Parts: sequence; structure tokens; C-alpha cells
Amino acid sequence: MNANQLNELSRRDFLTRTARTCFGLTIAGSASQLFSPRALAADPAILKAGGGKAKHVIYLYMSGGMTHIDTFDPKPEAPSDVRGPTKAINTNVDGIQLGHCLPMLAKHMDKVALIRSLSTTQGAHEQGKYLMHTGYTQRGTIEHPSSGSWVSRLSTPLNDTLPSFVLVGGGNGHPRSGFFEPQYGPLPVGDPSQGLRNVKQRNNTDDASFERQLSLREELDHDFDAKFHSGQRNVRAYSDAYDSAVKLMHSKDLEAFDLSREKADTRAAYGSDRFAQGVLLARRLVERGVRFVEVEYGGFDWHSDNFEQMEEKIPVLDQALSALLTDLSAKGLLEETLVVVATEFGRSPKIANNAGRNHFPKAFSCLMAGGGIKGGQAYGATDETASNVIDKKVGAEDFNASIAHALGIPFDLVLNSPSKRPFKMGGKEGKPMAELFV
Repeated sequence: MNANQLNELSRRDFLTRTARTCFGLTIAGSASQLFSPRALAADPAILKAGGGKAKHVIYLYMSGGMTHIDTFDPKPEAPSDVRGPTKAINTNVDGIQLGHCLPMLAKHMDKVALIRSLSTTQGAHEQGKYLMHTGYTQRGTIEHPSSGSWVSRLSTPLNDTLPSFVLVGGGNGHPRSGFFEPQYGPLPVGDPSQGLRNVKQRNNTDDASFERQLSLREELDHDFDAKFHSGQRNVRAYSDAYDSAVKLMHSKDLEAFDLSREKADTRAAYGSDRFAQGVLLARRLVERGVRFVEVEYGGFDWHSDNFEQMEEKIPVLDQALSALLTDLSAKGLLEETLVVVATEFGRSPKIANNAGRNHFPKAFSCLMAGGGIKGGQAYGATDETASNVIDKKVGAEDFNASIAHALGIPFDLVLNSPSKRPFKMGGKEGKPMAELFV
């Protein structure tokens, strides 16, 4: 199957995959049948390279630039003006240490691969966030799809009524579907404790009245749809909004968004913070077949008071991530769920004024677990002050290619933008980090 064939969606396929603004939400429907990850994973080359084991991705994004030297890449022997008060703690894997605010994650290191050799040239938040999500440098002439949209575009749905891609707590600057059709973009959820808002039928509207309203809309829109539906991307997206919204409204899978159905001790295990509850929601959604769930945790831009803020925010990540790994393992879902922790860049090793750390894209760290990832390893390395990558440098392109590989999606598959320019999920030259995979 070539790229041109991939770009041609049938009418039936389009109608089953929607992402439309309705009831105040963007609703994404069933995914394209053009790709089956199960079939892709059967490719001997993918299996031999350890890919194709993941069916889902839970992507935890630390917005603002999380400090690497105080979390995933501590340097206990560095000078005091580099390490500050951060202490390195041992984990359940010999030779791998974490910052002292991650004691719970330290007990799960056998499940985790730390990636300590990320390096980019994008030191501004918007550009760095864009690069990490797409594998491409931000440009004014085109919007590239995020990794979640690539997965939505190239994966067969596991649930016909839930969206393939959900974004929890996402702020500004997320590339979303880029040049892909809007239906491949995320369904946004603001407050996970509130679930999906405005998706229930009004109390003063019975089923018969609701059906009459839908029929009237179809009648009024008939001529307009016939003239514009097939030619205008945004019109297509809007026109099919009610179909997918109504389908979701009447689905029992809407319960997946209701955290009140979880036991109180389970919710407490993740933590009460909105991000922590978003991580719990992500677990519920992948249980119901959602392919890609991203949960954003903001507020990591610590130009001052780095160490005080670290003591407040990092334990929230520690608890939620540890609970997620425990939960997925207990439910038998970890092997088929790729867990990712990412950020746009690290923080300067040299402590700045007011005990802060500045933007530092030259060297930083991320994390992967589950989904065929070989745990208990640290991939790549930085020097004695976490200032320079000295082994196995990783770019944002490689990072995204590795996500594709875990899912069995060819990272080098070329799809054309509307202007016929070729693009890949693995960026222009990205390749998977082969040693990460079992």
C-alpha cells in the first residue's frame, strides 16, 4: 500500500471516524481500517526488533521543562552549585539512581527505561513542545500532526464509540491533528474529575423530541451537505458531529470518563491532584480501548525556587506514575500499554540566581515503560554535570519513531500533506531506540 492509497479515505471510513465540535467538545470517532496494528506487528522485521507489542499509549507530558538533574539523571558527585540539595537515591535496579523526590518510582525501576540522552536545539517552550510532540521543527507554513494523531490516523479502533485519542488537561501550543483531518485530533478533557461535560440529553427533551430535532437538522442541511460536504474539510468535520456525539451519548462506554465509579482507595492511591486523577482516567480509558491518552502536567518552568517547587510537584508525579505502573501490572495491561513521561527540555545544570534553573535543551531525560520496553535500564548518558550527552544521543525524531515502533506502526511510512509534501511519524530522519525493546 503506497502513500497515495493511504491518503484516500472512503466515504464509509470517513463517516465512522469523526472529530467534531459539538456540545462544546471535539468528538473523535472510530479509526480508519487502513491499518491494523495486529497485522503490522506480525511483520517479522518488527517483531524481531521488539516492536508491535503495544496497543495503547499513556503519554504523561511535563509542560514547562522538567529538571532532569533533579529527577531522572541525578549527579551526586557534581559540585554543589550543580546538584544543589538534591540527593540521589537507589532504585530496585543496581546502578540506577533517581532524585530523592521519586522514592515510589524507585521501586518500579525494573519496569522502566530511563532515556538520559535527549538533545534538541529548541530552547523555547512552544517550539520545544511542538518538536517533542511531532518530531518536526515548528514552521509557519505547515502544522504537523502530533504523535497521538499519527496513532489515531494509522491504527484500527479497539472501540467503535470512544475516540482513539484523548487529551487531558492540555494547554495551548499542542499541535493536535496538524494537517490531518480534524477527526484524528484529540477529544479534550479539562477536569478529569468532571468527566465529559455537556454530553447528556437535556432533562426537558425526551427521546422522541430529540430524534425529531436530528431529523430536522438533516433535512435543513441536506442541500448544503450535498454541495460542500465532500470538498471542505471543516464542513465535513462539522457535518458529522452529531452522528458521533449521539453515538457516544448513548454508549455504555461513556462510563469510562466517570471517576466516581472507581473505589475511593484507588483514587487515593493515585493522589488528589488534577493531574493524578487524569492519570487514573487514562488507565480507565485504555481499559475501554482508547489508543492514545495524553495527560499534561504543567508548571515546571522553575527559573527561581527550583528546589522548593520540586518538593511540591515531583511527588505528585511520583505517586501517580507509580500507581499507574502498579495498576497496569495488576490488570495485565502493562505489556500492551506504552507509558511515556516526556517534557520539552531540561533545566540548566548550573544553578542560577534565586535558586532557579533555566531552559536547557542540550541534554535532558524522559522515560518509557511497558509496551515491549525492556525495563531496568538507562539508555544513553550525560557527563558528570548532566550538561552534555556523551553516549547515544537521542533526538525528538527518534523519540517519536520509538513510540511508533512500540505500536507496530512503521516509523518511516510516508504520508503526504495536502500540499503533497512527505512526512513520517519518526520525523525526517528519526529511528527507534532499538536497545529499549525486548
